[in-house]
Amino acid sequence: MTSPERTEHLVLPGVLTAAEARQTVAALLAAQRADGAIPWFRGHHLDPWDHTEAAMALDAAGEHAAAERAYDWLARHQNADGSWYAAYHDGAHDKVTDHGRESNFVAYIAVGVWHHYLATGDDAFLDRMWPIVLGAVEWVLALQQSGGQIGWKREEDGSAVTDALLTGSSSVHHALRCALAIADQLEEPQPDWELATGALAHAIQRHPERFLDKSRYSMDWYYPVLGGALTGADAKARIEALWDDFVVPGLGVRCVLPNPWVTGGESCELALALWAMGESDRALDVLQSIQHLRDGATGMYWTGYVFEGDRAVWPEELTTWTAGSLLLAVAALGGDEATGAVFGGDRLPRGLAPSCCG
Repeated sequence: MTSPERTEHLVLPGVLTAAEARQTVAALLAAQRADGAIPWFRGHHLDPWDHTEAAMALDAAGEHAAAERAYDWLARHQNADGSWYAAYHDGAHDKVTDHGRESNFVAYIAVGVWHHYLATGDDAFLDRMWPIVLGAVEWVLALQQSGGQIGWKREEDGSAVTDALLTGSSSVHHALRCALAIADQLEEPQPDWELATGALAHAIQRHPERFLDKSRYSMDWYYPVLGGALTGADAKARIEALWDDFVVPGLGVRCVLPNPWVTGGESCELALALWAMGESDRALDVLQSIQHLRDGATGMYWTGYVFEGDRAVWPEELTTWTAGSLLLAVAALGGDEATGAVFGGDRLPRGLAPSCCG
């Protein structure tokens, strides 16, 4: 049972009581396999990004040994080229169910590793994971295009999909900054990564035409802020511009326009972005608005809710990544130092700005 001391910063009025926080953390621990893998839910599959997010939530809850087992699972399953596959089945000896390899999935380990190091101060862990992060970042940067954006994926046959997604590239931007922080801590300078990070930030900030148009999706709205490419007045202007389109008062954040469907993961990520902007009150409002998604019996959270027509939970899945995103958002608002440092971004390297404005 998770101790009260470990979850005291996960108590947030109208969101989590101490008992509810312990219940949610216990449910995440129960979903994790003995080998460290964290599937969406038992019997489904895992992907490297959501697996890492859930591991970060465990660190935020003080469950450092469980989080380390999750990173060790990634280390054991990394492909020789530095990547991971997009999906592994829960069971059947981790049978690969999607042989594509997505750039933001591969990059995100850098965020998780840096978060774990900040939470634990474990130098041996950072040394052990450095080659894993190095291989992952080099694989991702091989997909960077001349305009700075990151190609979405490689297909099963290895061919590159050079089209870039704004959400994915924004997540990669966050991961590259964390990777640079790891490199700085280990005194392993990576000037090419600094240039790549600066070029990617410039593309996100100034060149929307370099990304596929997915503006119907709320993630494309807030991820440039969550990933740290947009800050200050630019971040505020972006969030304000589409607030009324995506935020449903009292229910949460739409996943995609115009569908009457709010989702827990997107709502929690928006709350993190708002917190990073200094708007904790609005972040708290968003988190409070999605408590209708909490399953009281388990402490987990339903993926989403259709608020017109059938007015029903959909899909009927209690996902580890939804609970994980909730715990991370609460941890940031609750003052958890490691989570705040990773998502606040003030102490993360920013990369080098391009020498010209093209």
